[in-house]
Amino acid sequence: MTYSLRVCDMPATERPRERLLTYGAKRLSAAELVAILLGTGQGPGGLSAVGLGQHLLQRLGQEQPNGDGLPILRDASAEELMQVSGIGPAKAATILAALELGKRVLQSQPPNLTVVDDPAVAAAALGHELMWQSQERFAVLLLDVKHRIIGSKVVSIGTATETLAHPREIFREVIKRGATRVIVAHNHPSGSLDPSTEDITLTRQLLKGAHLLGIPLLDHLILGNGDFSSIRQSSDLWNESME
Repeated sequence: MTYSLRVCDMPATERPRERLLTYGAKRLSAAELVAILLGTGQGPGGLSAVGLGQHLLQRLGQEQPNGDGLPILRDASAEELMQVSGIGPAKAATILAALELGKRVLQSQPPNLTVVDDPAVAAAALGHELMWQSQERFAVLLLDVKHRIIGSKVVSIGTATETLAHPREIFREVIKRGATRVIVAHNHPSGSLDPSTEDITLTRQLLKGAHLLGIPLLDHLILGNGDFSSIRQSSDLWNESME
């Protein structure tokens, strides 16, 4: 894609807005998503909206080890955005409004007694506690026999790279609140959704404890970077625990 070409001069199949409507937002690059917010380009060299979006992300990510500007964009101020050539008050305000709306959507949680019939429902219920935290946190989602939410709680807070959670702390909260089903979750501040060796080991321990207590552990979720993964769906641990 030519970043100096105006969006209106691009083939329809390459225009960000048309691509979003045809393929869905997940198929677009970060620069294309920002371009839709910007609407028009300019900046250094008369960049297109896509080029200006790419330029903005590159400028924000200059001091990042991997050059990724998205984590910086998430918490950027209007003043920081307007330091980038081509970003004025109107474009900065549009970006900040979109970011705030996204945060509020992620932080909204299902009300108590919502039935958890999919890992995405559980992730939404715990997202406000875990998703954008700079430290690892371990939380429990407490359910009744019909898989309805009766509460949630962060049971431990660790460092930027590890959290400390012991099965007794987890099940103490479950028993205290009278839950009959439980889902556990923790966040990875790095954004990686792959379970670590320690995550797998802890999940095995929790499955054994859940079996002894007669309180089913329904899943162990990992949250980060606006997304989540399910250890139950990506492993055979639940099948192993039944053998």
